[in-house]
Amino acid sequence: MTELGQGTSTPPGAQADAHGINFSVFSAHATRIELCLFDDDGNEQRLPLPGRTGNWWHGFLPDGRPGLRYGFRAHGPYDPQNGHRFNPNKLLVDPCAHWVEGDVPDDPRLYGGGDQPDSQESAAVAPKSVVVSLEYDWEDDAPPRTPWGQTVIYEAHVRGLTKRHPAIPEAQRGTYAALAHPAMLEHLTSLGITALELLPIQHFADEPRLQREGLSNYWGYNPLALYALEPTYASQPTPQAAMDEFRDAVKTLHRHGIEVILDIVFNHTAEIDLTGPTLSLRGLDNRSYYWLHGNGDYDNMTGCGNTVRLVDEEVVAWAIGCMRHWLEEYHIDGFRFDLAPVMGRTPAFAPDAPLLKAMLADPVISQCKLIAEPWDIGLGGYQLGHFPAPFGEWNDHFRDDMRRFWLQGHLPLGRFATRFAGSSDLFGHDGRRPAASINMLTAHDGFTLQDTVSFNHKHNQSNGEHNRDGASENYSNNHGHEGLDADEEVRARRRRSQQALLTTLLLAHGTPMLLAGDEQGQSQQGNNNAYCQDNELTWLNWADADASLTAFTAALLRLRRQIPALSRESWWEDAGDDVQWLNGQGQPMTVQRWERGPQQHLQILLSRRWLVVINASERADDVPLPPGLWVAVDPFNQDENRPEHGLWHAPARAACVFVRE
Repeated sequence: MTELGQGTSTPPGAQADAHGINFSVFSAHATRIELCLFDDDGNEQRLPLPGRTGNWWHGFLPDGRPGLRYGFRAHGPYDPQNGHRFNPNKLLVDPCAHWVEGDVPDDPRLYGGGDQPDSQESAAVAPKSVVVSLEYDWEDDAPPRTPWGQTVIYEAHVRGLTKRHPAIPEAQRGTYAALAHPAMLEHLTSLGITALELLPIQHFADEPRLQREGLSNYWGYNPLALYALEPTYASQPTPQAAMDEFRDAVKTLHRHGIEVILDIVFNHTAEIDLTGPTLSLRGLDNRSYYWLHGNGDYDNMTGCGNTVRLVDEEVVAWAIGCMRHWLEEYHIDGFRFDLAPVMGRTPAFAPDAPLLKAMLADPVISQCKLIAEPWDIGLGGYQLGHFPAPFGEWNDHFRDDMRRFWLQGHLPLGRFATRFAGSSDLFGHDGRRPAASINMLTAHDGFTLQDTVSFNHKHNQSNGEHNRDGASENYSNNHGHEGLDADEEVRARRRRSQQALLTTLLLAHGTPMLLAGDEQGQSQQGNNNAYCQDNELTWLNWADADASLTAFTAALLRLRRQIPALSRESWWEDAGDDVQWLNGQGQPMTVQRWERGPQQHLQILLSRRWLVVINASERADDVPLPPGLWVAVDPFNQDENRPEHGLWHAPARAACVFVRE
């Protein structure tokens, strides 16, 4: 009979050394916790954890080795109205597991959220935690540490980015290995990308509803084990090989000057609501890990059934430990936090909430790139501009205002200029800098850029929700025809709109984020919520990529690197060396001019040399340029953009950039 030693409370999770494995797990309200060990035939051995230090239960398994499969069973009160849902019939995943084996099936043995504890045993179908070795030879790896002012983010899905890439071996397509394939490195570096932001790669689960409808969670925003790598993106199935595959990719990307940012979901878990499965946190300490109403039901501030309560010291430590794990063991360079106000809820949002304070006090976390999605669906959940420095924040005001300006034609020039200059109305306080504005036109949720200029309405029927899901207000414009199969004249107008939008995104002050595929005309056929479409609808169509649009995007990013004002990490001063705002006649803007209603002509002189000229009207126009010799720059240096007699013959809804000779 195996006996456990006392072990230690730190580190949390399972840690193997030459003598065995130390196990440690948090629960403030459990009365007993059992470590459950599984052999290759699925036979289970249960061993009570003998040690307790504060709220940490721990034990040491002599001679334990990596590869061991395990889980926990937690004993304690089953009192739903007071938030307790202990049920030792449910096998639980270690919240700090570094690897998890198995899926989460839609199986009744995993459920049991009623008034009485469910008597069904779940071990046969529950996922198992696995002990792994974290050893890896990083050689001379060094983080690029790209300054914020020089950062260009590329948001991508591991599978969707490369699954259809013809230059990548078929066995590698859609995997971690493909991220660092020479074909992808060439694409990213030639574009001018400095940071690859990946949708969640922590172990996640498919929601029961999707399984019943034959769909799956493509995006990955349904986390099961936040310390564990998602196994389905690995080309090699074993834990060690999969972890090494991702770390090899990170190391190679670093050698090419590309940072890796991970999207991470601390706001909710795959346990969903009261009808969901008991997999980990609910069974270990429901009351400590989740925000609850007075009747014991979940306070659903995420729209996903539950909300993680990141307040108590041990739960904060769990989140901090998770970030440190990815930074230290995988050498990633930053995080994008999904529904980030949850991380600052107490339950109201506070920028000095326990987790946010702990992150800024941590010597490692505080030095990496931190990006917030600054909204959730709870009371007071919209917090754009309210995160503390050095956070960056997804700026949906930039997205909506630029779309309204170019595609709807009804945005005041002053608001356009504010967005173009870094959104000081949102970020110009408390020592924050323009780079805090993560400027975007599109992201994984919503229309692609191609669809933004091709559809007026969402087309989400294939998601199985009768087209009710996804945003209905997209500030898009189909240019007179709904769908992609438009005539040549409509396609030409769409192209000008794409180019104008990309010009304002990539030449604006702040940190630009490009959605993977927007540079090559990727469409999702009007689906603006493709979270469950793991198929050719979402996988980048490299065979039909628009090479001219890709070249246009790359040229814009080369131009961005040439203009000093765009890499400056301080706020621009009007009429200074950074920017001068000129009207449609090439004259300095006046207060009276700014205060007029919607206008559609503007010229922006950057670093006293580069001139961005804007015609957002629906008609072509001759635009007078300021005195001097002006030449259109790449990618605008076509004959039709050559000034004549000091005039640019501007097409409708177009932008152009000139340089002073």
